[in-house]
Amino acid sequence: MTQEFTALAGILAALTVGVISPGPSFVMVARMAVASSRSQALGAALGMGVGGALFGLAALLGLQGVFHAVPSLYVALKVIGGLYLCYLGFLIFKSAREPLAFQAVSLQGVNAKRSFWLGLTTQVSNPKTAIVYASVFAALLPQHFSVGFSAVLLALVFLVEAGWYSLVALLLSSAAPQKAYLSYKAWGDRTAGLVMFGLGLRLVTSAARP
Repeated sequence: MTQEFTALAGILAALTVGVISPGPSFVMVARMAVASSRSQALGAALGMGVGGALFGLAALLGLQGVFHAVPSLYVALKVIGGLYLCYLGFLIFKSAREPLAFQAVSLQGVNAKRSFWLGLTTQVSNPKTAIVYASVFAALLPQHFSVGFSAVLLALVFLVEAGWYSLVALLLSSAAPQKAYLSYKAWGDRTAGLVMFGLGLRLVTSAARP
C-alpha cells in the first residue's frame, strides 16, 4: 500500500508539471475561453481530461513497449498529430481579422459537446503527451499494482488535466481578459495561430529525425 501511494504521488507530481506547461491544449482552451464562451471552454477542458485519462490507460497497457517495438507507429503519430495542429493553427490565424459578430454566427453550432470533442482531439493529437505519460508511468509505476490502484490513478489523472484547463477556462472567460482580447484580437489570434502551427510543424519535422 505504501509503495502504491508513493508511486501515485510521484506520477501525479510529474504529470502536473507537464500539464501546466503551455502547449497546444493550453492555447486551444485559452482562446476558446476569451473568444467564445465559458461553457465551450469548459467543454474543451473536459475533453482534455478524458484525453489525459486515455493516455494514462494506454500507458498502463504498455504504450511505451508498443512504440519501442513499432517505431514507425510513433513516427506516424507525430506526422498525423503535427498536421492536425497545423490545421488548427491555420484556422485560428485565418479568422484573426473576422469580427466577433461574424464569428458568433459561425459558432452557433459549436456547443459544449462539440467543444468537448475538439478538446479531446487536440489532446490526443499530440504524441509528445503520449511519450510523457508512457515514460512517467514506466519510471514510477510499482512492479506490481492492483486494479484499484489503476482506477484511482486514472481518475486522478482526469482530475488533474480537466481541473487545470477548467481553471484556465474560468479565469480567461471573465470580463477583463475578454476586454483585453477584444482590444488586441487580430494580434492575439495571429499569435495563437502561429504558436499552434509552429508546435505542429515542429512535430512533423521531428518525425524525420532519428
